[in-house]
Amino acid sequence: MTGSTLDRVEVHVFRTPIEIPVRTSFGIMTERAAVFVRVEDSDGARGWGEIWCNFPNAAAEHRALLLADIVAPRALGKSIDDPVALWAELDRALHVLRLQSGDPGAFSAAAAGLDLAIHDLRARKRGLPLWRALGGADDSPVPVYASGINPGRAALDTVERARAEGHRSFKLKVGFGEETDLGSLRPVASTLESGERLMVDANQGWDLATACRMAPKLAEFGLGWIEEPLMADRPASEWTQVAAVAPTRLAAGENVRGAGAFQAIIDSGLVGFVQPDVAKWGGHSGCLPVAKASLAAGRTFCPHYLGGAIGLMHSLHLLAAVRGPGLLEVDANPNPLRDGLLQNLMTVTDGCVSLPGGQGLGLEPDLKPLATLRSLHIERHA
Repeated sequence: MTGSTLDRVEVHVFRTPIEIPVRTSFGIMTERAAVFVRVEDSDGARGWGEIWCNFPNAAAEHRALLLADIVAPRALGKSIDDPVALWAELDRALHVLRLQSGDPGAFSAAAAGLDLAIHDLRARKRGLPLWRALGGADDSPVPVYASGINPGRAALDTVERARAEGHRSFKLKVGFGEETDLGSLRPVASTLESGERLMVDANQGWDLATACRMAPKLAEFGLGWIEEPLMADRPASEWTQVAAVAPTRLAAGENVRGAGAFQAIIDSGLVGFVQPDVAKWGGHSGCLPVAKASLAAGRTFCPHYLGGAIGLMHSLHLLAAVRGPGLLEVDANPNPLRDGLLQNLMTVTDGCVSLPGGQGLGLEPDLKPLATLRSLHIERHA
């Protein structure tokens, strides 16, 4: 199984309108997009990854082109026997381009998608499920939570639907003003059943004064965490002030890039729930060490994810590999680029999902039913 090199990289972009827009404090999504990556090695083995493009999803094609024209050529023909070493080499090579382009997030996401696909390929060749190839030993079901729940009167309806689907934990969007936020939370909190959990996500929507005013008002809801009450790049002094008045622990990480930056928030103790996104930065090569460092420091690792089917499966495998008390984020909103590919692989039962069988991801995506939704397809060869 040695001597394998990266021989082929394909990238597929899909986009589809959605009936009910997804609202966040920073914008509204009226369609969903996904960038899927397929790789093959010199032995003909294949693997799948996904590049984050949740918002703005107009950037999906841009990220696909970055992978095809800049990232993939730096990896094609190279050994993939050690995916971590290859990712580290790519990360160093892309650093100057992140600076030069002023577009670090897009480059990081493109490299992450490639890394995920290579890890899937390697697990398949080893005959192992991906979670076990990443070092996991526990095959018990993984706890999940329903996420992306829109504000307003629809919040309760979404929670009730998610509960009927098997969810026992729920995260609502806030950051829309005090009246809207509290009005969304109160009906949901009043209907919580024994053992259920409620969290909120401000999506970086508050400044320091607003966060310090709003956080104490959330005490009545017994929240599991308050996510991104400030912009990710605000100084530790501001996060310290919010943590001091918050009625529960803070969560963040989806908008953090780099091992050093993650270690800083872990060491600070200000963030109780560390939430890297494998399709946004690092892939498994970068995020697995962050997950382990989080747990070693007594933090909770809760991977962020709100995209298509392939990235969600990678997020599941990473959490299963490291475990701890964390939950898997599962978008409560309909998404044809997720639901149509997963089939019955992510059925929620009493707040948990079972790990898929088979090798690698345990998912062999059939893209044919999505053909009319594809906006771009590129292939590159060694």
